[in-house]
Amino acid sequence: QTIGILPDIKSTCFMLVFTLAIVLPVGVGAAIYLTEYCSNKKLVALIQFASEILSGIPSVIYGLVGMLCFCQSLKLGTSLAAGGLTLAVMTLPVVLCTTQESLKAVPLSYRYGAFALGAGKWRTIYTVVLPACKEGIITGAILSAGRIIGESAALLFTAGFAHKTLTVALYFYAKEQGEFEAAFAIAAILMVLTLAINLAATIFNKRKIK
Repeated sequence: QTIGILPDIKSTCFMLVFTLAIVLPVGVGAAIYLTEYCSNKKLVALIQFASEILSGIPSVIYGLVGMLCFCQSLKLGTSLAAGGLTLAVMTLPVVLCTTQESLKAVPLSYRYGAFALGAGKWRTIYTVVLPACKEGIITGAILSAGRIIGESAALLFTAGFAHKTLTVALYFYAKEQGEFEAAFAIAAILMVLTLAINLAATIFNKRKIK
């Protein structure tokens, strides 16, 4: 019996791009605001505490919440959009925390030097601070991408079997149909895909970002 997983690969790639397109701007933007602009230290501490708590919640809980919020309340049904939004909420604490720590690690002398040259607040952040902490931001993106690619529990509740990603297909073939050869083949593809993302991010970090 021939088993085709090309649609599953396409669904995985779509889920990855869709989720990162949401979580990276929101996570990095929130981290910049909390670190560089927000003067309410209690609010910053509260959000950091909440992020740490949310990052430790099992993914199946996110799946149940995503099913209630996105599939039922927003009437998206079991779809890739509902799955992507659920994964965005699930990976947001990772991007937020890693970006915050990277911003805090940039020496204050960088900021003071830019201010002394007449640069404004946002220009200092955009041209001095962000380039200095790009490795941390990329690390957060890689960690998020790895979790997105390897997630199955949350997607079972929000995307369903009608929109299988590679991890959902792996579960389906191994658990439901007993097609272990196909399951191991998908596992190998997942490993190669994760390795490719890490290598691409490393090359981009070294050659493209100045």
